[in-house]
Amino acid sequence: MTRRMIVPLLFGLAGVAILVALGLWQVQRLVWKQTILAEIDARINDAPVALPDTPDPARDRFLPVTVSGQLTGEELDVLVSRKDIGAGYRIIAVMEAENGRRLLIDRGFVPEMARGVPREVGALTVTGNLLWPQEVDSYTPAPDAKSGIWFARDLPAMAVALKAEPVLIVARTDTGDGIEPLPVDSASIPNNHLNYAITWFLLAIVWAGMTGLMLWRIRRNVE
Repeated sequence: MTRRMIVPLLFGLAGVAILVALGLWQVQRLVWKQTILAEIDARINDAPVALPDTPDPARDRFLPVTVSGQLTGEELDVLVSRKDIGAGYRIIAVMEAENGRRLLIDRGFVPEMARGVPREVGALTVTGNLLWPQEVDSYTPAPDAKSGIWFARDLPAMAVALKAEPVLIVARTDTGDGIEPLPVDSASIPNNHLNYAITWFLLAIVWAGMTGLMLWRIRRNVE
């Protein structure tokens, strides 16, 4: 091996080592994330309990609860799109619980043509999961005042608009009126660590190949 090959070789080995290390780190993150998702799925499907007096976003996220009360007829429509179905709306309704609390119920999905259809107002028992959605960022449009359409579940803003507690229960049981429940699940939580790991390992292979090609060219020029 000539002196001219030592520096490229060391540079190549260092690059491969770093890329492989990044890939292994992502594999570790994948295992960690899968464990977290399994714990979330287990909690989502636990037996429902009574709604806490003061739900906490950290402690009570995904907590399954059952509440009974009266739908008031006050609603918000949140624009969503579903694969193979197209555009539609999540129906966010106000329930006045038996103890007088005004709560927000995510009743589920209706297709676009069913928006604004009159719905029954009456007693209801709902089983679902507490959720504090994180759907709003700097690119999210404000609700359309003219059409009344919302573009994300902005819980604090929805609570103010409907004069309810900032407590959202996503129904996993049928609430009637042809509204399809969209229960909470872990599928919406990103888990891209496998793709990241594959990317880093592929880059390591490419880096090794480029290093090998460079060393071959240096050796050929020397000869």
